[in-house]
Amino acid sequence: MPFDFCPPCSARPRIRRERHPEESRLWRYIRAGDFIDGYSVASRATPDDAVGTGLDTPEWVNAAMSLRNRLVGPLGLRTGRTGEAGPLFPTTFWTAEERVIGTDDSHLDFRISILCRDGRVHMATWVHPKTTFGRAYLRAVLPVHGLITRDALRRIARHHPPADSL
Repeated sequence: MPFDFCPPCSARPRIRRERHPEESRLWRYIRAGDFIDGYSVASRATPDDAVGTGLDTPEWVNAAMSLRNRLVGPLGLRTGRTGEAGPLFPTTFWTAEERVIGTDDSHLDFRISILCRDGRVHMATWVHPKTTFGRAYLRAVLPVHGLITRDALRRIARHHPPADSL
């Protein structure tokens, strides 16, 4: 992806780490021992805008995912696509306010919720590790996961700034 600059909204958007809204479909998945996080940013994006912008990954994420795919592919894990148009993971649930994407694998199940309401885009990731390897994998990717999530929300806010900033 080329240099990401949006002149009218070049200020760094404020990302908040917070509990994902209770009405999200994601809460139906939660079981003991699961991981869930939550972030939000002010934005006028619709769920389709947010998915399209937030999951249109920059080159550094594509490079990280390519490395991940080369490392875990021989272990029999799903590797997905990187750098291609279209969603990386299937949409499993959608409403006017929310999209949930994700998949189940042998080592873990995960979903990403993008919920848009009240001038904010909320993004959360739920992970259910199924095996010891799944728990180790989750611990290994969490630092990068947080960077990717905050970067996605930052890009969403820059491309779809809140109405009061226009």
